[in-house]
Amino acid sequence: MKINIHVTFLPHTDPEASLAFYRDVLGFEVRNDVGYEDMRWITVGPANQPDTSIVLTPPAIDPGLTDDERRVVRELVAKGAYASVVFATDELQQLFEKVEASGVDVLQEPMDQDWGARDFAFRDPAGNTVRVQQLG
Repeated sequence: MKINIHVTFLPHTDPEASLAFYRDVLGFEVRNDVGYEDMRWITVGPANQPDTSIVLTPPAIDPGLTDDERRVVRELVAKGAYASVVFATDELQQLFEKVEASGVDVLQEPMDQDWGARDFAFRDPAGNTVRVQQLG
């Protein structure tokens, strides 16, 4: 049996800032951009992985949430404690320099980790924690 990751979701708080970051800084292609009322879902992904996507989504829109739960989710997103993702690249230093130049909050510069990976970490425009590991 083969199981692939097809789609995952990350919240955004500013669709234009998230779109610009994932498209222009990380180089992801835009696969879909859907608006409904004052909300927007933007699907992006690496060009070399057409079957793997990230949907940048408005946070706390589930109709089953109470107003208090929506507030808590928005607070967690703002703190960077709601969602995260880990990417991998064969050009770690080059990508770090591009990410750093974009002005996002860098949490950790490239370093060798005790578990054997070399990586760096930052927060995307919505505050999501993103780690990037060196391939190979």
